Amino acid sequence: MSTDQASVDERERPTGPSPSSAGERRAHRSHREVADELRARIRSGTLRPGQRMPTQAELASEFGVERGAVRRALRILQGEHLLANVSKGSPATVAAPAAASPDAVRPQPTMVGLAPRIAAAFQARHVEIDALCLTSISLTMAIGEPLRQIHAGRLKPAKVAVRVLLPSRDIALAFPAAVGGRGDEGAYVHRCWLDQRNAQGQVLRHNLLTLRGTHGIDVSVEFRALPFTPPVKLYLLNGSEALFAYYTLAKRGEEFGQEHLELWDAQGTQSTLFPFHQGDGPRDTAFVEQSHLWFDALWTTISEDLRLNGS
Repeated sequence: MSTDQASVDERERPTGPSPSSAGERRAHRSHREVADELRARIRSGTLRPGQRMPTQAELASEFGVERGAVRRALRILQGEHLLANVSKGSPATVAAPAAASPDAVRPQPTMVGLAPRIAAAFQARHVEIDALCLTSISLTMAIGEPLRQIHAGRLKPAKVAVRVLLPSRDIALAFPAAVGGRGDEGAYVHRCWLDQRNAQGQVLRHNLLTLRGTHGIDVSVEFRALPFTPPVKLYLLNGSEALFAYYTLAKRGEEFGQEHLELWDAQGTQSTLFPFHQGDGPRDTAFVEQSHLWFDALWTTISEDLRLNGS
């Protein structure tokens, strides 16, 4: 444990016994655990939009922590647009979906909208990310910032579990594909896609598994191969959020030897990402739940083990 981390732990640790109705000391919790519990209450509807939160003193007593830890937890939830009016004065208020920041609910290009949602997901103690995509390049790029935060000692999840569904190397992709191309042109486009799929997957897996040795985090990273080209991309975060985008095809040119090759392709990083949050109304809640059922069904039925190599 570094000196900086030790000092953080000491600041968060209560200096005296926590009150309880039974007169027993409560187990000490970190600000992230407090945020996880309050987030779960908001998502489940136990704490409703517009409802005033308990005071910081009441929350500190309930969780057996100092007020500083409570304030840090509340600021995390304010950053996720789940709370409003967080201050040292009056109690915070559960944010209404309609009153949330426009950037939190407005559809955005994948590389604008995905990175902050992934960063928010890593505030949880147990991080769970499921992704269905064409190459995983957007996920690999978006996960870079929380990894930097972990290495800097500003984040410390206990567990990170990532599952990724990608197209199989053995199928004829609908896209990217040469326009009317066969033979060498088709093989070239497929090889370029396969090299990118494998390289991005290997980087993602390596970067995450490194956290085991460097920070003692329980990490699992799994890949499975789909027998079809996914027409959409989907990211499921911590069981409570779904981010959905269509792959929109366009024709683009590329040099192939001495010739100009035209191909159908989708710029996944620019695909418009639509966010859905469990608890933000019946539609969003149903979409998140059904997306999980769909992903799990693909994972356990028609997908196969995926090899991240060029063989």
